[in-house]
Amino acid sequence: MGKYILAHDLGTSGNKATLFTEKGKLVGSQVHSYDVHYFNGTWAEQDAEDWWQAVCHTTRNLIESTGINPGDIGAVSFSGQMMGCLCVDRDGRPLRKAIIWADQRATKQAAQIEEHISQQDFYHIVGHRNTASYGVQKLMWVKDNEPEIYRQTYKTLNAKDYIVFRLTGKFYTEYSDANSMGCFDLCGLKWSEELISYAGIDGDKLPELKPSTFVAGGVTEKAAQATGMAAGTPVVLGGGDGVTANVGTGSICPGKTYSCMGTSAWITTTTEKPVFDDQMRTVTWAHVIPGLYAPNGTMQTAGGAYNWLKTTICRMETYDAKLHGKSPYDYMNEQIEQAPAGCNGVIFLPYLLGERAPRWNVDAKGAFLGLKSETTRNDMLRSVLEGVTMNLDIVLNILRKHVKIDEITVIGGGAKGSVWRQIMADIYNTRILVPSLLEEAGSMGAAVTGGVGAGIYKDFTAVEEFLEINSVHEPNPEAVKKYGPVKEVFDECYFALEKVFPKLNF
Repeated sequence: MGKYILAHDLGTSGNKATLFTEKGKLVGSQVHSYDVHYFNGTWAEQDAEDWWQAVCHTTRNLIESTGINPGDIGAVSFSGQMMGCLCVDRDGRPLRKAIIWADQRATKQAAQIEEHISQQDFYHIVGHRNTASYGVQKLMWVKDNEPEIYRQTYKTLNAKDYIVFRLTGKFYTEYSDANSMGCFDLCGLKWSEELISYAGIDGDKLPELKPSTFVAGGVTEKAAQATGMAAGTPVVLGGGDGVTANVGTGSICPGKTYSCMGTSAWITTTTEKPVFDDQMRTVTWAHVIPGLYAPNGTMQTAGGAYNWLKTTICRMETYDAKLHGKSPYDYMNEQIEQAPAGCNGVIFLPYLLGERAPRWNVDAKGAFLGLKSETTRNDMLRSVLEGVTMNLDIVLNILRKHVKIDEITVIGGGAKGSVWRQIMADIYNTRILVPSLLEEAGSMGAAVTGGVGAGIYKDFTAVEEFLEINSVHEPNPEAVKKYGPVKEVFDECYFALEKVFPKLNF
C-alpha cells in the first residue's frame, strides 16, 4: 500500500497538484497555469493539451520537490471544472478546443430544449435549470455549427475525464460531472433518454457512467514517462470541483454544510434526496459519495463585491496598504468593525453582475439604499459584507427547509477575515467553523475520494484526518435579533426595484 495520495485540482486558471500522506498531512503542492480564450462576447474555450501539460509538469515537479518515491503514491484522483464540452475522437484526440463552463453561446440550443419540456420539468429531472451553461447544450451547438466535428466525435468529456483518459486510455465520467452535462437523470443516476431525445444528440457520444470512487485503471507506461508517476498507479475518477469540496470540508452526511467565499460564493449541504425548490432558486448536484446529494445555491459577486469596494471606494486604504506592506482589507475591516449590525439602516444589494441564486435575474443591479446625512463610511463598508451574507442567507433558509443545519464550514479568500466570519455567524444564526487550510477543500476531497476508491480508506470519514478546524465563531444573540428585521427589509428592497433594474440598461 502506498504512503501518499496525489490530487489534481483542474480549475479555470490552472491545475494544482497536491500530495497528502495517508494520514491526511499536506506534503506539498505545485501549480501550473494555462490560458482561457475569451472571444465573441460570451465564448470561452481552453486547449485540452494545456490541461495535460499542466498535469505532467505539476506531477513531475511535485515528485522532484518532495523527493518521494513515485511507487509510494497509492492513488491519484481529481477535482475538476464542470459544465464543459470537449469533443474527442476514438483515439481520444481533441477535435477542437474545449468549450468551458463560462461559455454562454448555446442560448439557441437551450431554447430548443425548452420547446419540448418546461423549465420545471427539466429541473425535476436534472436538478438544474435548462441554460446555455451545461454540456449538452454546448454539444448541440457543435452539432448545429460544426457538423463535421460532431460527426467525428466519439465522446464528449469534462476536464478531469480527459486527464483520466490520458492516464489510463479509458473513457469514463462519474455522476457529479455527468450532472453538469444537463441531460442526467439525478434520481436514477443515469443519462436521461428523454432529454437526450429532446437535445437531438447521439447518446453514444456520452461517456460511460461510474461512481466517483471507481478505479478507471492504472497509469500506463506512456503516461508514467510523461508524468513521472509509477506505471500501474491506481487512477480514481474523483469528482466535479464544486462537489469534491463537500468532502474536503467534511460535508459527508446529511446537514453537514459548507460555504465557499470566493469571487462568487455558494452554500452547499448534503442530503439523502435531491432538493427541489418550488421557485427553482437552488440546484442539486449528485454527491461524490454514492447515494447522497449536494444541494447548492451560488451567487455571482461575493468576494467580487468586496473587491469592487476596495478598488472604487477604498482607494486610500489600498494606497496606505501598499506603503506599509499590509492588505487593504486590514484597513477596511478596522472600519467595518466600528459600524453596528444593520449599518444604521444602510442596505447594499450585491448584484453587480446580475444574479444567480436566489434571484436568477440577469438584469439585477447593485445598489446602496437607506443613505442619510448621518451615514458614515463605516456603515457603507459594512453594508457590502452584510448584503452578500443576507443574499446567501436566503439560500441557506431554502436548504434548511429540507435538512437541519446548525454549523457551516467556510473556505475561500472571503473566510480569511474574522469580521466577515462573525457577520456570517450572526446573520445565519449558526456556528461558523474555520479550517486551517482555506484553499485546499477540493484537493482534500479528491484525495479522500482517491483513497476510498483505491482501498486505502474504509469510507469518507477519513476526511477527519485531513480537516483541522482552526477557529469557531458563535452567533451573538443580540446581533441575531437585530438582523431579523434587517433581512426582511433586504428582501423587500430587491423586489421593490425588480421592475426598475431592466430600465437601468442604458
